Amino acid sequence: MFDSHLIELVIKATPIILIAYLVRGICGFGSGLIAIPVLSLMLPLKVAVPLVVILDYLASAGQGASLRQSIQWGEIRRLIIPALFGVCAGLLIFHRADADLLARLLGGFVLLYALYALWGPAMPRASSWWAIPAAISGGTIGTLFGTGGPFYVTYLKARQLDANAFRATFACMFLLDGAARVTGYLGTSVIDIKLLALLAMSLPVMILGMYLGGKIHTGLSAQVFTRSISVLLMVSGISLMVR
Repeated sequence: MFDSHLIELVIKATPIILIAYLVRGICGFGSGLIAIPVLSLMLPLKVAVPLVVILDYLASAGQGASLRQSIQWGEIRRLIIPALFGVCAGLLIFHRADADLLARLLGGFVLLYALYALWGPAMPRASSWWAIPAAISGGTIGTLFGTGGPFYVTYLKARQLDANAFRATFACMFLLDGAARVTGYLGTSVIDIKLLALLAMSLPVMILGMYLGGKIHTGLSAQVFTRSISVLLMVSGISLMVR
């Protein structure tokens, strides 16, 4: 199962996964946005997405358990039903769309998000009704590209939750959303022995990244940190679009 090609892939993917989950450990989100565009340059998108979705699911389980007292269940109830509709739509497209087209669309989405993060206006406090489009978009884009987090992040930040409530609610939502996505991937050709082997060898790297990220208190301001990540996302998005 662990042939030389697979081990070579894991060696190349290890720093990407470590950085992605280091950022998630610090910020509470962002692993998919960082990992999937870069991993898609060396792996088929239909392998990279389920790999990171499952790693994100496990990471969310750890974060949600440690901060469970801070989960805002009212927000979860608003988000979960439209998110499931989004997941169903995403699964339908994921299994039928051309992989190269999906990769280019992913590159465009990541580039647009990076530009928004760099220059987009601050969100005012949002009405709870914004949960519906945010969750449908998050479920659909998350299933297609493993990068639905920005929609949940934007909505929850606009709801002006405190830091612990934001991290706990986001992790819980990703846990529920991720369970639906993983269930949708199961029983298809998407999850096979190669993917499970990659997952087994990537899991310790994810755990290390989350642990180190949780211990790091970066000296960079939130604005500088966000801009640095956005520049990285712009590069990876452009790379996917022109590959």
